[in-house]
Amino acid sequence: MKTFMAKPQDVERKWYVVDAEGQTLGRLATAVASILKGKHKPTYTPHVDTGDFVIVVNAEKIRLTGKKWQQKKLITHSGYTGGIKETVYADLLQKNPAKIVEHAVKGMIPHTKLGKQMSGKLKVYAGPDHPHSAQQPEELKIGS
Repeated sequence: MKTFMAKPQDVERKWYVVDAEGQTLGRLATAVASILKGKHKPTYTPHVDTGDFVIVVNAEKIRLTGKKWQQKKLITHSGYTGGIKETVYADLLQKNPAKIVEHAVKGMIPHTKLGKQMSGKLKVYAGPDHPHSAQQPEELKIGS
């Protein structure tokens, strides 16, 4: 019996919709990252992107525990001296709530070329609507 290795051309991708309303950020992000990697499939192969597409809606209604809205920061750096920018999550929720979910999920997938390909399959929207109805995505329940 040989070990099965998936080939990129043989991977079948599905589309899933996840509603982030009332979900805790970290628990949602781990479940979404697992689907993007393809770990939920029996054909999972570490060096091949076997994951599916994930659409996250209602990102503006995500939940954080404790004082994270005031204490947690998104830190970016331009590469120049003094080019660091810090944005508190409470401010980020007002400006771009989708960025909160994207940042959490991208931190949980590999930081390689393969990980960049996986993160390209993540679509996050602040409200309940998304333009991917032609792909006939399945509703996916995560947690409670």
